[in-house]
Amino acid sequence: MFSVSLQQADFDPGALEDALRGGSTDIGATACFTGYVRRDPNRPQLTGLSIEHYPGMTEKTIEASLVDASARWPVECARVVHRFGPLDVGDRIVWVGVSSSHRAAAFAACEFIMDTLKTTATLWKRELGLPGEPWVEAKAQDRVRAARWRKENL
Repeated sequence: MFSVSLQQADFDPGALEDALRGGSTDIGATACFTGYVRRDPNRPQLTGLSIEHYPGMTEKTIEASLVDASARWPVECARVVHRFGPLDVGDRIVWVGVSSSHRAAAFAACEFIMDTLKTTATLWKRELGLPGEPWVEAKAQDRVRAARWRKENL
């Protein structure tokens, strides 16, 4: 089962992880990642982010990474919850969860999905509180992390 949710409302990581297992006794591991809006000590005026997406397209690009992960590893269930709209420093932005029969597959698939999400999902972020509220540019390190999955023969 794969699921992608784009929403303005906050989410409960614990409840999401519980749902990921769905009571199955075939699942031996879950790997989950929660991302937050972080404070930047070098830019104390940063108050948060505003995230925009392209409805329909964004879900499809994220779903494609879930399908790709399941082709690489024995994934039982994978889910992504991503927020949009204005978010304050300290708010949750994204949750990625994967369940599998073994931990190595769950860890790898979760990391793959997050790396892919950072580089392929049609999401745009603005930094709030800064002059001109600039758009966040893709980081080179995110592209490098995502590229390693294309190089590996998994």
